Amino acid sequence: MHGPALVNWLLALLAAGAGTSCLVRLRHSSSPCAPGGAHRPLARESDAAEALMGLGMAAMAVTGATVPPAVWAGLFGLPATAFLLAAAHAPAGRAHRLHHAMGALAMTYMALAMAAASGHGHHRAAALGLPALTGALLLYFGGYTLWTGSRLLRTPAGALATGTAGLPQACRLTMGIGMFAMLLTM
Repeated sequence: MHGPALVNWLLALLAAGAGTSCLVRLRHSSSPCAPGGAHRPLARESDAAEALMGLGMAAMAVTGATVPPAVWAGLFGLPATAFLLAAAHAPAGRAHRLHHAMGALAMTYMALAMAAASGHGHHRAAALGLPALTGALLLYFGGYTLWTGSRLLRTPAGALATGTAGLPQACRLTMGIGMFAMLLTM
């Protein structure tokens, strides 16, 4: 990440909080006494993917300059490939898997852009990455954040969401905001 240190740390806290929340949900959904614990494979997969992305975003925001970008590209490129293959072979949950693939591919893209910039002596004369691709990703994650935020406000019955019912949507909103912020620093 090439933003101010305070922004990097705030983004890291935001992403770590969302990732930790996903880990807690994953742990509770795998419990034998959890409601529907054994019948939620897509929800568990989603929680695991979101935990990986949240904790990975936090680590990348804080240690981006100390860990080689090629390591980050590999760490996010493998899940991206897995999500794309899973989406291609299983119709159930395809849209959600494609979204997770988009997130992992965006993280891979940012790591590769950091690698290209580090090869130029850390002098940032121009923006990192390809402006058109960065713009497309900003549009995608900005739109996703707005869509998720609107879903957070209302339940299917039309009432305001209260309690922990909106926690998965809140985590997704947080992750979308974090991804948007990371892309803005490029």
